Amino acid sequence: MSPSSPPPERRRSPVLLLSLLALWLLATLGVRPLLLPDEGRYANVAREMLRSGDWLVPTLNGLPFFHKPPLMYWLDIAAMQLLGATPFAGRFASMLGAWIMAATLFFAMRRWHGVRAATAALLLIASCPLFFLAGQYANHDMLVGALIGAAILAFARAVDEDATHVSRRWLIAGWGLCAVAMLAKGLIGIVLPALVIGPWLLARGRWRQLLKLLHPLGLVTFAVIALPWFVAMQSRYGGFNDYFFMEQHFRRYALKSFNNAHPFWFFIVVLPLLTLPWSAWLPAALRRAWQERTRAIVALYLWWVVAVVGFFSLPSSKLVGYVLPALAPWCALLALAVAGDVPDDRPTLLSRAPRAALAIGLLICLGVVAGLAWKTPKSNRGAALALAAQIAPHDSVVMVEEYFYDLPFYADLKRPAIIASHWDDPELPLHDNWRKELFDAARFDLARGQQVLRPLAQLDALTCGRGNVWFVALPAEAATRVAVLRGAQRVYADASSELWRVPARACP
Repeated sequence: MSPSSPPPERRRSPVLLLSLLALWLLATLGVRPLLLPDEGRYANVAREMLRSGDWLVPTLNGLPFFHKPPLMYWLDIAAMQLLGATPFAGRFASMLGAWIMAATLFFAMRRWHGVRAATAALLLIASCPLFFLAGQYANHDMLVGALIGAAILAFARAVDEDATHVSRRWLIAGWGLCAVAMLAKGLIGIVLPALVIGPWLLARGRWRQLLKLLHPLGLVTFAVIALPWFVAMQSRYGGFNDYFFMEQHFRRYALKSFNNAHPFWFFIVVLPLLTLPWSAWLPAALRRAWQERTRAIVALYLWWVVAVVGFFSLPSSKLVGYVLPALAPWCALLALAVAGDVPDDRPTLLSRAPRAALAIGLLICLGVVAGLAWKTPKSNRGAALALAAQIAPHDSVVMVEEYFYDLPFYADLKRPAIIASHWDDPELPLHDNWRKELFDAARFDLARGQQVLRPLAQLDALTCGRGNVWFVALPAEAATRVAVLRGAQRVYADASSELWRVPARACP
């Protein structure tokens, strides 16, 4: 895998290209409301951590929330400190992840395939709807996908000098990126790089290089970066390891009781569909890859896609974002087909068909964002802004039979809301939904859990106190449960939620 060295006069400035990429990702980052549930959930976890001053423990409605590690929250907190608690800041980590994915792909392609292929890959990935929208969506998938990809490319760089040597600098970089990826989403940060790099090296008979990748310096780097947060959480919360590793990793992977069940072939359809129009070059990319299958880096791209898609196709629970760790090699294969064998001194970078695909891809990306900005499904921003304009320091907020993920964020609630529901339902732990999220979180803080998770039968008793009580409910629930409370007055209503004010009363 000797690096390609195009003529200096044809080199395009990486600084300019990557700056333009950053502007493309940033321009629409804050134009639409938060989508539910993910964006409302994760943006508000970061806001709560910032407000509490405790950057170690992620909290959801004041309760310890250990579905994911804290890296995304840390990055969003940093953005919120500079920009305030806005949707723009809440999506910063995803945007950064997208930029890292595209930048590492560009530099890897430039080294192994030349400037033309690298620039084509950058334009291609930037205009892929899957890439652009994931980089504008506040959850953990893009960040971890980018870090996994960077780790794999670092390990590949570490072994590409010759058949026996391993670059210690790139080895340490790979292990460090695996550690950061683990802080982004957990064990896949190390499992997927191992699943890609290990078989790839073994298939080439380079088992000695594989052993050298286990150098103590790399392992120590990983441990120093990745382990402290997990050790701290286990020391503070005795059941953390079982919940985070066993339930959120192994049981979620192996069992069929979690949401978002899809057939085995789900990602085989999703990946080409969400990379249109560029996936039109897939037949050409596969033909080219087959012709160059003996070239190590092309074999890596192929196996990388197969390994990630295969890994996430096995469990029944599947989300679109799970396939993001395969996006970089997928785009690399497509870019090689798009760029073709054209010499670097050709006047134009892309021929007519790829230029049309670029324009279509950019329009799709902007069109989806504009559509979501115009009509955001299930947004509770209206009720939240009405609440923020009127709530007083001693008032309390009660959510009825629903957790409105984005409302605390937009209303900038200073205290956790009370959630009234059937918390004694024996079926509750068996269903993967908002109730189980809060129910599980309460296991790590029983006292706070008893304060904020209240029986639905106590709805009237919740109006006892000093300030007004603000009830938020779905329209049907508001009509049947909140409207009958003494002094209840509807303040705001739309198709997603209703906001009611009930004056506090003295209780015996």
